[in-house]
Amino acid sequence: MTPTTIAYRVGWLIDGTGKPAVENRIITIDGSRIQAILAPDDPQPAGMTIVDLSPCTVFPALIDSHVHLVMSGSTEPSIRQEQLKSLYTDRLETIAEHLRQHLAWGVLAVRDGGDHNGDTLRYKRDIADHPPTVVTIASAGRARHAQGRYGKLIGIPVEAGMTLAQSAFGTDTQRDHLKLVNSGLNSLTQFGVESPPQFNENELAAAVSAARKRGQPAMVHANGYLPVKLAVKAGCASIEHGFFMGRENICRMADHGVVWVPTAVTMKAYGDYLKAQGHRSDPSFAEGSLKNLEHQLEQIAIARKLGVTLAVGTDAGSPGVHHGQSLKAELQLFVAAGFSVEGAIQCASRNGALLMGLPERGKIAPGMRADFMAVKASPEHVLDARQRIVHWVVEGRAIDPDAAF
Repeated sequence: MTPTTIAYRVGWLIDGTGKPAVENRIITIDGSRIQAILAPDDPQPAGMTIVDLSPCTVFPALIDSHVHLVMSGSTEPSIRQEQLKSLYTDRLETIAEHLRQHLAWGVLAVRDGGDHNGDTLRYKRDIADHPPTVVTIASAGRARHAQGRYGKLIGIPVEAGMTLAQSAFGTDTQRDHLKLVNSGLNSLTQFGVESPPQFNENELAAAVSAARKRGQPAMVHANGYLPVKLAVKAGCASIEHGFFMGRENICRMADHGVVWVPTAVTMKAYGDYLKAQGHRSDPSFAEGSLKNLEHQLEQIAIARKLGVTLAVGTDAGSPGVHHGQSLKAELQLFVAAGFSVEGAIQCASRNGALLMGLPERGKIAPGMRADFMAVKASPEHVLDARQRIVHWVVEGRAIDPDAAF
């Protein structure tokens, strides 16, 4: 064994592969990389610092695969409107604060789904405008939607006289991934109502192909049977949301290797907020939200059984969906849909890392980048204890999240 700089003795290890947690391991780190995972009977390295995390469960740093960093999870309309009208210098601080919140909850990478002004992409590119962040950002810049259809908050419409592909690559070409909007939002009063697709299969396929040539996977906002079907057939990398898409589409996604980011917590947040409003809101709205949530959990259960790759994303920035902390609720919903705790964490670590194009992240194994968190809890209680992280390791270094920005 080559010399290492530090080792961590951990009570339980969740490694990000979905396998059951294992007890009593030592993680050795050489620089920024994990060198070895040692069992109790293995020869232990001599002459190095050993950090004792034996009361803790360690798990990979997490990834939120669908966020909107410009927007907060506030349900107050005036606050949300003010964020949209604010100056970029104010929105810059909003983004930084949301990244701080993610790190505090163990999230070390986020995949942004777009904003109207392309602020998150600008934040990532113009690093001289703000202090550096340890949280990795993948940004779509401005999404594209059809004229007169849903999507203004997260992007811009396809310009008159342009095709979808021409619009997508006229500006914002330095994005990390292409975000397309191919449906509307879910109704809270009419269960399962499907909005028509915003683009046809040929339009989507041309844009997806152009993006792929530039190394930009396509993430597609799509709810309902036909909008999802067209996006999958067009070759998209991921379906975002996917409410009411149906079993046939779930099978199609499994066959084509399309990743699904269900964002179920959005409906839970709406339902919780509307129930709290009591007499000030129509009770059918809350019932509709929770009915949508129940159906989404049924779809997640089907997708798990059929072998679809799922990644955990929250749609943080939507009303009631707060950055960082909402990942706990989404993970708990995955467990409610039949995932083990370890399987849910895989969806929020390794699966998210691969979706973001980070092959050396999301798993605690030799050769991987050393990014992990520790909580004082046994594996079955890890999700409840996420807000009580006691140790952060980023690229092999122990960090203080409050001093990381």
